[in-house]
Amino acid sequence: MKKNKAYLKYLTERDLSWSTYSRVIITCLFFGLVSPHYLHAQDKVLKAGAYMSNITPALGGAIVGNWNSPPATYIHDELHAKALVLDDGVTQIAFVIVDNVGVKREVFDEAKRLVEANTGLPAGHVLMAATHTHSATSAEGTGMKRRGWQGEVALDGYQVFLAQRMADAVQVALGNLEPARIAWGGVEVPQHVFNRRWIMKNPVMSPMGKLDKARMNPGVGNPELIEPAGPTDPEVSFIAVESIDGRPIAILGNYSLHYVGGVPIGHISADYFGVFGDRIQELLKADRQGPPFVGILTNGTSGDVNNINFRGPREDNLPYAKINIVANDVAKAVFAEYQNLNFQNWVPLGAAESKLMLKVRRASPDLLANMARVEARADDAEPIFHSLEKTYAKRIKQLESEWPDEIEIILQTFRLGDLGIAAIPFETFTETGLEIKKKSPFSDSFTIELANGSYGYLPTPEQHELGGYESWLGTNRVEVEASTKIVNELMMLFDKLK
Repeated sequence: MKKNKAYLKYLTERDLSWSTYSRVIITCLFFGLVSPHYLHAQDKVLKAGAYMSNITPALGGAIVGNWNSPPATYIHDELHAKALVLDDGVTQIAFVIVDNVGVKREVFDEAKRLVEANTGLPAGHVLMAATHTHSATSAEGTGMKRRGWQGEVALDGYQVFLAQRMADAVQVALGNLEPARIAWGGVEVPQHVFNRRWIMKNPVMSPMGKLDKARMNPGVGNPELIEPAGPTDPEVSFIAVESIDGRPIAILGNYSLHYVGGVPIGHISADYFGVFGDRIQELLKADRQGPPFVGILTNGTSGDVNNINFRGPREDNLPYAKINIVANDVAKAVFAEYQNLNFQNWVPLGAAESKLMLKVRRASPDLLANMARVEARADDAEPIFHSLEKTYAKRIKQLESEWPDEIEIILQTFRLGDLGIAAIPFETFTETGLEIKKKSPFSDSFTIELANGSYGYLPTPEQHELGGYESWLGTNRVEVEASTKIVNELMMLFDKLK
């Protein structure tokens, strides 16, 4: 195809009659030697703009993501909402990625409302997602409210601030629009992705009083390990945007790896997502530009993947050490592949969105009976099933009393030339992401998780059968077939764009 395009360019530079040139063009189109988009692109201009706004919270708020929620006492690195806006002359789309463990849909909805009101950019053309750093204060409410149904609850102070700063990032990125070139690619960084769910030789008791075949984070060197319960996806997919004269504007990457951690208690940090942005900027020699370069790393489908090799040697976990190693390796791999990219001056853009209803999972009579036993147990007595049983008894009770029978989720797809991007509001298993890549009608695709909301984990039906933390009621909240329905809906949205 590159040779065909080069030949067509050669013809355009020759002094041919219009009738002769027209016959050449028609022949090329008929035999598929060039695409209509390529011809259309010759007189089109792509524009791009990027910006990042500071969303670091005040100290004192609860840092969420682990079993305890210590107050924030130190800011190791600032948190940001990073925006990339693209404009093909007809359609504008925007991506906004936020350093947070998970953001409730209503915060994203408010941010999109502000974007549309202030700029005219349609809310359905904006993808907003969280990175899933475990070192930030909550954007889902605090305490038990985080897991409650909050559709009608007013936003708290930080949520209002966050929505405004996300909208600001888009507005400034729009102000930074300039003629640009775009490319995308992928490179494998396999050394940091490991499935964290393992099939065990002997079943493991869950907090619900059920035996699980799979166990999350079973411990390095555990003699009970048989095999990982699912695959990994080592690919780092990325979009690169630069000015017409070659100045880097932004990179938006996607890696299917959970947060890395190793952050001291009380520290606020963007985890490896933030370090990636800083390192790729350094490698591209894009420091101190005007407008500033923005390096973005999104979370792929990593609900069952982390960076621990359970069959490898134990590693020292010095503060921030692994974060820097992972971010540096990803950035170096992207930078190396950047040198091979074929930039285009224009590609068609598109966005499609739908709302899907999913049933909320309910506790069986047997499970409710088990949780009643747990609630009746004295706090200082030995657990009946599991050390976390009291926690899950509260979560299940809250789910049963507060959550509706169905919830509405937002699904999105985006098109950048022959690249497709999907957006899912769950911590999604890697096998679902691989399925989307396989079924997508585009030559390249990737999925951004925790987009347009944060509703818990999304195991596949087969992974539900294996059990484990990600499938426990209260960690997972929607019907067992939800991942299947979501993939089918995304394929329909992709087909609309294709």
